[in-house]
This record gives sequence, C-alpha cells and structure tokens, in this order.
Amino acid sequence: MTASAEERQEGRDDLNREVLSVQVKDKILQWIMEGELPPGSRIVETRVARRLGVSQAPVREALRDLASVGIVQVEPYRGAFVRHPSREELVEAMTVRGELEALGARWATERITDDDLAELRRLVDAMDEAAAAHDTHAHALHNTAFHQRIMEASGNRSLVWVWSLLEPMARTYYTAAVSGADLGWLGRRHLAIVEALESRDPEKVAEVMRAHAKEAEEAVLRHYSEAEGGGEE
Repeated sequence: MTASAEERQEGRDDLNREVLSVQVKDKILQWIMEGELPPGSRIVETRVARRLGVSQAPVREALRDLASVGIVQVEPYRGAFVRHPSREELVEAMTVRGELEALGARWATERITDDDLAELRRLVDAMDEAAAAHDTHAHALHNTAFHQRIMEASGNRSLVWVWSLLEPMARTYYTAAVSGADLGWLGRRHLAIVEALESRDPEKVAEVMRAHAKEAEEAVLRHYSEAEGGGEE
C-alpha cells in the first residue's frame, strides 16, 4: 500500500521533531555541564524554545528524555528542574556503568576491527584538541563517542541499551565534578584502553576498563567531599 502525501509529510514531521529533540537535549546537557544551569535551576520550556528557535514540542520531548535518565526532574504544575543526585546515587550509577563497560570491552576484544581501533585513537586525538581549546563540551562528546564505539563493538544490543540509560547522567555530572581538571590528562587516560584492546586480551581489557571507571568514581567522591568541606554525610 502506497503512503499518501499526508502520511509521508507526517512521517517527515515526526523525524524532524525527533532530530530536533536530540539537538535540544544535547544543548541542555551542555548548559548543565558548563554551569549555566546549576542543580535546582528551573528549565522553562518557552525560554528554551525561544532561545533555540524551535517549537515547544522538541523541548518537551528533550526534557522527558532527560527526566528518564535522572538528570531532570519534572514536577506537576511547577515544571522541569535540574536534579542534584546524591553522592551515593551518582557513584552507584557510575559503578554499574563501569561494570557494563568492562563487560562490553571484554566482548569487544573478539569483534573489534582495525577501523574501530583507528577511530578510538582518532577520538583520543580529538579529546586532546578539545583540551587544548578548553572546550569541555566537545571533550565530553568525544569521550562519550569513544565509550559508545567500544560498547557497540561488543555486538550485544541489550548491553548497549542498558549502558545508554546510565551514560548521560554519569557523563554530565562527572564532567561537572572534574571542572577545572586537566582535560589533557582526562583524554590521555583512554590510551590505556586502546592499547588493552589492541592486545586482544579480554581479562586485561576488563581490568583496564574497571580501573578507568574507578578513577572517575574517585573524582566524583573528591568533588562531593570538597563541596561538603571534607565532611561525610
């Protein structure tokens, strides 16, 4: 059955809205990471739509997506607010993500291609360039692309899906936690992962990935301790 012109237009409209929603979500994440929208800030749909030159529909969808991964909280009759997860909640999410990435990297050793490895090294170089430009947002995006490439190389779609639920919150709040840190060092940390993958040793890869995640977790704990004046909750 051939789709009507009206149905084809409706399909294009849905696709355009979905693409816009992803772009709006990325922009809101950028504002959160850069401190423009600190925890507790209200995110007003109309203001975001006007600033980005879009309708409220993709903004609403972006906020709904961010709420589903714990970055935004939507309250009836009050609107959307940037969440401030507890130290325990964030560390739990990062610990689980680290285990998922260790498992994904281990499986990836059997499937990863030379093209994948070349792209991982290119992304490390891109992180270096972002560090030199002091571009925290670009650095975070390249960081995410690096980890996503490995997870996809695992060949396990369920694993990638579960990982993707935790990734935005872990990336956003980790980036906020290490604000002011040496971005060059943060990028170069990924070279050990590439080298482990090149060795094709699944045990070594899993160990390196867990160590990588543990460093991120420790950075978040230091950030919270400093924010609390060194005290414990």
